[in-house]
Amino acid sequence: MTATMEQDQLEKLRYPTGKFEWRKEYSEDDTQKLIEKIEDFPAKFERLVRSMRNDQLDTAYREGGWTVRQVIHHLFDSHMNAYTRFKLALTEDIPAIKPYNEKAWAELGDSRTTPPEVSVALLVNLHKRWVNLLKSMSLQDFDRRFMHPEHNHIFTLKEILAMYAWHGDHHYEHINLVKKSLDSKPARIRKPLIRKSSGRKPLRRNVKSGK
Repeated sequence: MTATMEQDQLEKLRYPTGKFEWRKEYSEDDTQKLIEKIEDFPAKFERLVRSMRNDQLDTAYREGGWTVRQVIHHLFDSHMNAYTRFKLALTEDIPAIKPYNEKAWAELGDSRTTPPEVSVALLVNLHKRWVNLLKSMSLQDFDRRFMHPEHNHIFTLKEILAMYAWHGDHHYEHINLVKKSLDSKPARIRKPLIRKSSGRKPLRRNVKSGK
């Protein structure tokens, strides 16, 4: 395999739905569809995670990438920060938001060992609050802005809404890649393709109930 082919394969693993593309304009219809994506995401995400086995949870979707468990907890961490940034932008004049080190957060003990259903439940309820907020906003509210000091850029809330609608699908497909890859193997030889050890034994789960 040539270096170019290897790079292309890595890009497909890193961005299975493609990279997010920033747009300058979002119509009222665009905004409504994005809100619907934010609203619908937790249900399909919960269905996917509920069917995962422990060997899948502790498997990385690519070499050097996060395990499924880390991705699940990252989704809650990220969307929790997004919700907070919406509220800051709606109540302050172009506030400077607080960036966080998402890679370092994903390496903390809670991201490596907490049962996935904890963050799934948190994400489901977070999105209920977030969607209630989004549906209460006027079109002018989506033009409100915040400053991201890490990027030295001012973003509108409609841009951030689009980015997080993409973000959910982006990580959903990372998890789905692992599930499809391991589900395709016969049960007797079913092993994770890439394992990242947390240094601790995985928590026992009831395979029948998914807990």
